[in-house]
Amino acid sequence: MATTTSHHLPHDIHPESLPKHIAIIMDGNGRWAKARNRPRIFGHRAGVDTVREIVRTCGEIGIQHLTLYTFSSENWRRPKSEVDGLMLLLQRTLAREVDELDKNNVRLSMIGRMHELPDTIQKEMTKAIRRLSHNTGLHLVLALNYGGRLEILDAVRQIATKVQQGKLAPGQINEAIIDQHLYTRNMPDPDLVIRTSGEMRVSNYLLWQIAYSEFYITDVYWPDFSPDKLFEALREYQKRSRRFGGIAAQPETESSQVHAIER
Repeated sequence: MATTTSHHLPHDIHPESLPKHIAIIMDGNGRWAKARNRPRIFGHRAGVDTVREIVRTCGEIGIQHLTLYTFSSENWRRPKSEVDGLMLLLQRTLAREVDELDKNNVRLSMIGRMHELPDTIQKEMTKAIRRLSHNTGLHLVLALNYGGRLEILDAVRQIATKVQQGKLAPGQINEAIIDQHLYTRNMPDPDLVIRTSGEMRVSNYLLWQIAYSEFYITDVYWPDFSPDKLFEALREYQKRSRRFGGIAAQPETESSQVHAIER
């Protein structure tokens, strides 16, 4: 992997207004490689370098949660050679990077159907999660064999089972109950979703959780997404007014202040 350097928050980005949770759709590895007349796996390897840099930067500037769309439930449809290469790359990366993650106080977890992954990945992932479980810094979440619709389906099945067993009444089912049965339970929803490569779609990613997330789309392919590009996204995020379906607070006019005094 490429050598990393320390990154500090630029003076024009306000630390008190940083997103608590950033979710990233890491897109464009294959096209990045194609532009260089290299195989797609070459782009995926370059993408791992970017992951390391962005994880380290997020930890240094105080982001609490970072969720990376690592491998979707639909990615199994890709050519077997590419899928096999990705699984081997993931296995080796987990084994190689766990020391660095531990050194940087990063906690690791995974969302997705782990039981459908190759045994080697399951073992390496479980070992890394356990090794990093004591850390208190950045919470790194890998969305692996993940699909937003599958997540909701799994939650619905769990809830239906509890209803069938008499542990839950249908009338008790609300948003909080659904939240508790999602893979992301005990995590805040993403404040900011970043997608590289310029595609304008969510690709079955965190469908429930991104209802009120801010989106930032960049044409940059993932291997070229540097910390400076992350800072650009954060600057744009801090310009947004997050209303969650309401309206922005309006400053009181002189007239309204007079009426308030009269009342």
